[in-house]
Amino acid sequence: MIVNLIEKVYSFLWGDLVQIPLPGGSTLGISLLIILLIPTGIYFTVRTRFLPIRLFPDMVQALVEKKQDKNSLSSFQTLIVSTATRVGMGNLVGVVAAISAGGAGAVFWMWVTAIIGSSTAFIEATLAQLYKEKDPLYGGYRGGPAYYIHAYVEEKQKKKRNKVVISVLFAISGLICWCGISQVISNSVVSSLKNAFSIPPIYTTVVLVAVAAVIVLRKDATVKILDMVVPVMAVCYFAITILIIVMNIGSLPGVFARIFEEAFGLRQAAAGGFGAVLMNGIKRGLFSNEAGSGSAPCAAAAAECDQPVKAGLVQALGVFVDTIVICSCTAFIMLLAPEDKVTGLSGMDLLQTAMEHHLGRFGVIFIAATLFLFSFSTFLGILFYARSNVAYLFGDNLASQTAYKILALVMLFIGGLAAYTFVWDLGDVGIGLMTVFNIIILYPQGEKALKELKEYEKAKKKESPTQ
Repeated sequence: MIVNLIEKVYSFLWGDLVQIPLPGGSTLGISLLIILLIPTGIYFTVRTRFLPIRLFPDMVQALVEKKQDKNSLSSFQTLIVSTATRVGMGNLVGVVAAISAGGAGAVFWMWVTAIIGSSTAFIEATLAQLYKEKDPLYGGYRGGPAYYIHAYVEEKQKKKRNKVVISVLFAISGLICWCGISQVISNSVVSSLKNAFSIPPIYTTVVLVAVAAVIVLRKDATVKILDMVVPVMAVCYFAITILIIVMNIGSLPGVFARIFEEAFGLRQAAAGGFGAVLMNGIKRGLFSNEAGSGSAPCAAAAAECDQPVKAGLVQALGVFVDTIVICSCTAFIMLLAPEDKVTGLSGMDLLQTAMEHHLGRFGVIFIAATLFLFSFSTFLGILFYARSNVAYLFGDNLASQTAYKILALVMLFIGGLAAYTFVWDLGDVGIGLMTVFNIIILYPQGEKALKELKEYEKAKKKESPTQ
């Protein structure tokens, strides 16, 4: 019954809500999430006057913002937390899933989602800063969509509220999403280590859960571990990809040609091929960069900034780094392998076969180790996100925080032993519902973030009259 419910909600969010006829008798199915996300991204890209391009130097500069309170997080640390979840599952498992289901053209639509999504990420992260609260349990600050949705309803009704329905629904959706992702994490890690080393799933699962438990059940260990792991793993992955590109530099123009040809269904023989490419690219683009879903603002709220806009700029940069840089790395690894070697493969088999072609046995081992670290960092990141949502639902107590951590660890264990087909659907349902509740509020509340952006730019002009 639960599986049927998940599938029905998944179909409502991601299924073909609108059918657009295409030449040749095929149709393009547009889902509810696409209808929400793409116009929102375009709207805020226009309203911010193409912020991702215009203020790119400011995004980089915002990373060096210093913090005063030792218990709070710096802008760079919040980028590390959000990048941990983005670079983790989205960049390996998500990109592999997109290309497996939608072909090379899905990569193009992931890029498009990222470019317009940067502006959405800026708006939601700035709002998270505007409505952040002191965190009495962990120190520093907390916040996110549940909090700025709550504030919006209170402002409209002009009275204090203990709980707001949409905030509660967002928080619950987030917790559902992160439980689903926990299962995907262990499922993927177990699969990759089995392919690389023939390790039985039970051994990998027990070790993964045990190490995760040691870290997450300690109060302050999460961010410290991410600070060490994420930069190292991202740089190593990027360096290996550059090596592979250099080794196959002659094939690179062909890869780009294939991406753009398949992006518009030009190479799809089957009717409706374009729809599959578009939907899988945008769906996995969202799952990877999280722009508009309301996940990253849970980290952005924890930053200590002298101006809320700076947290927004950092998260906009995070979307760029995630999808345009790291996601492209994974795509190139697969697309630079000969088509006859990877035809018919999907999931981790596809990525590991491609890596074996490029780097031999080392490539398979490297992907297994990378996936372990990426996935592990994702798990730590989503539990950091969960803090503020658990606190919103159950108040400031360690009992509820610990209970959710244990639930996530149980999901991590279950996912490692059983390859449920609805695991991805559960993650997609959670992130889809989060997006619906978040986007509803971003339009009216977004005006405050846009006002902050204007004030930031005015102050910048006063400091530098020549600009």
